[in-house]
Amino acid sequence: MRLISFLLISFCMLMACNSDYSSKKRGYFRVELPARDYILFDREDFPYKFEYPAYASIMQDSTFFDRAPENPYWINLDFPGLNGRIFLSYKIIGGQTPIKLKNQDGTYRDSMTLNEFDKLVNDAFNLTSKNDVVASSIRDSFFINKHGIPGVFFRVGGNAATARQFFMTDSSRHFIRGALYFENTPNADSLKPIVDFLSTDMEHLINSLEWKQR
Repeated sequence: MRLISFLLISFCMLMACNSDYSSKKRGYFRVELPARDYILFDREDFPYKFEYPAYASIMQDSTFFDRAPENPYWINLDFPGLNGRIFLSYKIIGGQTPIKLKNQDGTYRDSMTLNEFDKLVNDAFNLTSKNDVVASSIRDSFFINKHGIPGVFFRVGGNAATARQFFMTDSSRHFIRGALYFENTPNADSLKPIVDFLSTDMEHLINSLEWKQR
């Protein structure tokens, strides 16, 4: 009986060594993407308008780093089913932005800074560059939308907090910046289908955006 048991075990081990085995790639949950449909955002008191996805909800942004935005035209496009958000911030060129200045004793005081065009552009590039630590690549491309508004679109590769960003401006009055964020830990592989999907929506927003005050 011991000999038979030994032969059976040896036979099973031999078959196991000769069996075909291949490692399987790590999989992710399938995400059901909604059908595309767009709605016009055109609130009377806003200086811009654009088309946005019907499956997004628009919320006015009420805080910016624990303080109120400088104007009421900062909004968020939330995608509840996809855990995503497009954050839009708007600045008036030549206007003023509240800032905090540090005193010598370590306390802070309120002050104002001028929204100069060159500074706003540099800030947009610098905010994108903050992803350098985790980004595998950062590509920027100049564009002009169908209404003649120029801007720059950023594609950030790797596990960055925001994979897509842009800014648009007429260089004299309007400056708007957009960034795509997710409510979960960034993972380029698992988020790729959603990033690609929402990138198309972001591009549609960009191409449809118009200034309402020249």
